[in-house]
Amino acid sequence: MSVISIQNIHKSFDKTCALCGVKFDIHAGEIVALLGPSGCGKSTLLDIIAGLQAPDQGEVRWQGNSLGNTPAHQRNFGLMFQDYALFPHKNVFENIAFGLQMAKAAPDEIQTRVNELLALTGLTGYAQRNIATLSGGEQQRVALARSLAPAPRLLMLDEPLGSLDRTLREQLLNELKYILRKTRQTTLYVTHDQEEAFALANRVVIMQKGQIAQIGEPETIYRQPDSPFVARFLGFENLYAARARGGVIQTEFGEFPAPRQMNGDVTLLIRPDGFRISASGPHQLKGRVTGRSFRGSVCHIELTIHETTLRADFPSQQKNLPQVGETILLSYDPEESLQFFKDD
Repeated sequence: MSVISIQNIHKSFDKTCALCGVKFDIHAGEIVALLGPSGCGKSTLLDIIAGLQAPDQGEVRWQGNSLGNTPAHQRNFGLMFQDYALFPHKNVFENIAFGLQMAKAAPDEIQTRVNELLALTGLTGYAQRNIATLSGGEQQRVALARSLAPAPRLLMLDEPLGSLDRTLREQLLNELKYILRKTRQTTLYVTHDQEEAFALANRVVIMQKGQIAQIGEPETIYRQPDSPFVARFLGFENLYAARARGGVIQTEFGEFPAPRQMNGDVTLLIRPDGFRISASGPHQLKGRVTGRSFRGSVCHIELTIHETTLRADFPSQQKNLPQVGETILLSYDPEESLQFFKDD
């Protein structure tokens, strides 16, 4: 069941439209990630939902009731920022207890709730620790526990892992996912990092210049991006201008099969993970290897075909991967490897 509804939100600053008709719902217990490049409107939307800014048009509803006249402190929404905003003069227990104390909870209730959250976030024994003595990961856990303490109806996280190194970020991302799912906390997670969004969220909202470019489950979005913008944002590089006619896609470096009902100018996406190094199969590409990059579990192969560059990805453990200078044949399945975007 939908608990929060974002309805046709518009917000402009001077003549710049920061949000242009944004609308989507969040269901109870769902983790939704707002994903997009810097300046796309993510943080502005978060502020409007939190009640820190007012929209020019549209409204935020909770269980069907408008929050337009409800100030931020009465919405019972939790908000956690990238810098954590912990109180340096308070210890770990006092930081986590702050929201409960402001709500005038009973001392024994505060003690029980803080102890629960210390255990949940892996901070048992840290209650009396000074904030300044904690690592970045420990501070992140304290900030999360403090946000969860008042049992917010909605928890909003704004780039919470952005300042951490890669290894720690991966560790805390897994912990965060476990905690949010265990507590069934309805969550809106803002990030520019697709790996974070895909690993954590039930659904992802991709934003572009104040508008929603695509909404869906992570795997669906990755497998079927709706536009060249979404494909590029997800890291796909093989996008080419092409023309569809009679079941054939014509490009400067070859022809590809296409749906027969498609005609006119299109953008062709060739997925880099859809190739096999093989001289067999009805659909093939031939080119010279002009680049090779080891990326851990994946090896990027750069192929040049009639002065056009194409990237193909293979598992690093695959034997006999081609070397720079070799000419190779790649086979592919059109249904798995090709996608077409009709140009306007």
